[in-house]
Amino acid sequence: MKKAFVLAALAMTAVTAHADTVRFGIDGNYPPFAKQGADGKLQGFDVDIAYALCNAMKVTCQIVPQDWDGLIPALNANKFDAILSSMSITDERKKAVDFSNKYYNTPSRMIARAGTKVDQAAFKGKKIGALRASTRKNSPRISGARAAPPSFPTARHQKVSST
Repeated sequence: MKKAFVLAALAMTAVTAHADTVRFGIDGNYPPFAKQGADGKLQGFDVDIAYALCNAMKVTCQIVPQDWDGLIPALNANKFDAILSSMSITDERKKAVDFSNKYYNTPSRMIARAGTKVDQAAFKGKKIGALRASTRKNSPRISGARAAPPSFPTARHQKVSST
């Protein structure tokens, strides 16, 4: 998956040319990229990148926590100036926001207990959970599997049962 800052670098330059503070919207439910620390503040890779960018631009950095599925609507409502939340670049998202170049690449992976048989047949008729508004929400690519129903709006993942 391509990961990118939302807003092109030139747009960030335009934002900072008229601002002393840059507000980054970050989803805090994606460790180690972002999570809530013991002090209640967000911490992690995306937060570190935000502070490094603000330091380079010589502006104050404000981290604005935002649930994943509200990031783009909140950006478009001016709740913050940019999204820094490991967002994949998609054609659909390009219609709503501008992207810079990706800053890292992490492909999706299926994780299972050691010794678990993981093949096409193992997932026939099973439900696979995915983060709402993510690039994986509507794309189960395992033959016979179906996407989990949207009846778990706060769930971040769902265990696939072996029974």
